[in-house]
Amino acid sequence: MRRDPGRSEQAQRFFDATASHLRRDLPAFTARVVADGRAAWGTVRHPEALAARARKLSLAVPMVRQAVGPILTGHVRDWRAEYAYTAGLQAFIYGFPYIYNAQLRHDWVTQPRNPDVVPYAAVNHFWHAARLLDEAYRDGGCPNTDTLYSLAWVDLRDGPVILSHPDMGKRYFTFEIMAFTSDNVDYVGQRTTGAGGGDYALIGPGWRGDLPAGVKPTQPSPTPWVLVLGRTLVDGPSDVPAAKDLQAKYRLTPLSRWGKPGARSQRRNVYAPPSKTDLLSPWKSLNAMLAENPPPPRHAVVLGQLARIGIGPGLDVEQQPTTVKQGLTRAALVGMEMLKQQFLSGDWATTVNGWRYPPAREGRFGDDFLSRAADQSMAGITANDPAEAVYLVNFDDANGTKLAPEGTYELHFDADQAPPVDAFWSLSAYTSEDMNLIPNPAHRYSVGDRTPGLKREDDGGLTIYLEPQSPDGHETNWLPTSAHHAWFVILRLYRPRSEVVDATWKCPGIARVT
Repeated sequence: MRRDPGRSEQAQRFFDATASHLRRDLPAFTARVVADGRAAWGTVRHPEALAARARKLSLAVPMVRQAVGPILTGHVRDWRAEYAYTAGLQAFIYGFPYIYNAQLRHDWVTQPRNPDVVPYAAVNHFWHAARLLDEAYRDGGCPNTDTLYSLAWVDLRDGPVILSHPDMGKRYFTFEIMAFTSDNVDYVGQRTTGAGGGDYALIGPGWRGDLPAGVKPTQPSPTPWVLVLGRTLVDGPSDVPAAKDLQAKYRLTPLSRWGKPGARSQRRNVYAPPSKTDLLSPWKSLNAMLAENPPPPRHAVVLGQLARIGIGPGLDVEQQPTTVKQGLTRAALVGMEMLKQQFLSGDWATTVNGWRYPPAREGRFGDDFLSRAADQSMAGITANDPAEAVYLVNFDDANGTKLAPEGTYELHFDADQAPPVDAFWSLSAYTSEDMNLIPNPAHRYSVGDRTPGLKREDDGGLTIYLEPQSPDGHETNWLPTSAHHAWFVILRLYRPRSEVVDATWKCPGIARVT
């Protein structure tokens, strides 16, 4: 490696060793970024692939020089590279939902994989899950086994699209409407609009006009593209056919086609993120999505700063100097790790007996760009408003020790301590490594208030047994855990009462009994 005359001999040796270490170990380092992540993260969510490509294109060593050089020499060799890196980190935080959703939309609209359990549908059409997920589903994401999903990417640029559903009776259901930023816009469902059949207009920014009689407007979306996430409650495998019959009656109809017979177009032409071999792919996707889904005027100051490094609607990052592009590549690598670590830290939550309670603003973080990126978009595409559902995550027992493979645990609710909900609750366990359901011979993946045969104590209390092996005499209250891998649990509370939302109901800790 060429010697920098501005470095001492000791500094040069340290720099050479660091660069050599990066060439050998950068893929292993960046693999940690996705060790606990969602399989659906795609191109931008797999920085180890980015790092490998950077190495092949001789960009790894310049990135090390940019990162380490100022520390060793006390001076900055290229201010543009450092500004691009620091501003690029903020751009990555700001833009992560746009980058992520561009990839998800392309995958779910154009790439059929396993349509029974992985979304695949044309624009303005629903995809419906064909069955409840189980251990055979290995795409991560902490899937629930309570509901069948219905999802659709909806384009509102040509006017409203009308969401219709039949009378749902007493069955829990909800349609969460998410803007392209990952923030929720509105809900249609049991809690918000009632169980009776209805027609609801999804409205884009700036639309003015009249709706047909009987069609009710939802809150306007700040972005012309929205994601609709439907959930339909299923009471076990035998109830799946009835739930699917209801799903088949869900409709999305453009206002221009309302009341007109005939099949609608199956449009699949959506923005395709650049090839994974393109190191600037995240930034090109961000610029394209900011043009397609314009940010609000109040973000003009932020975007004005990012424009200096080629980030913004209609800008071409390829026109930037090489050092700026190298700084942006480094920012994407470090930014992904930073978001992951922020989420795993639990800094965003209120912790009670090991359970992480979400903040009241979850689902609508808005201008809190870090929380929007890490705790909402990266952690689960979007997040429910706490009034609709609260997911309490727990990695530890009541003593603050990590839940261990082979450990035997109990979660006990006194008679007056049951989870306070107006819909239902369930507890599920997942392996920490890949966030998948835990394989077990009983094929049990959750325990909750709808579990058949759930046994309560004489005083009305309830104990759930968490262990790898079936507990004698307590099989109906058993939630299988992993015997060989780290694991954690999620307690899902649908339509939780106010004491859950404000964390005054304190879920008891998980007690280790052996």
